[in-house]
Amino acid sequence: MLKGLLMRSMERNEKIVIFYVDSEGRLTERYVRILKMEDTAFLAYCYYRRKVRQFKLERILSAGPARGRVGA
Repeated sequence: MLKGLLMRSMERNEKIVIFYVDSEGRLTERYVRILKMEDTAFLAYCYYRRKVRQFKLERILSAGPARGRVGA
């Protein structure tokens, strides 16, 4: 189900919000635009960091459409 949402947002070039646990165990919220899907991770432009980042699927707690205007 999560992978389906991520694939649709990539195909439609839509921003989404993800909630995930970072490598240091902190809960974080990021607004991203997915660029490439892989088996266990994806590459996305992160509007918080303002750069392309890799996110591991196993660390994502939830994801959904971004509401309102977010970043550029």
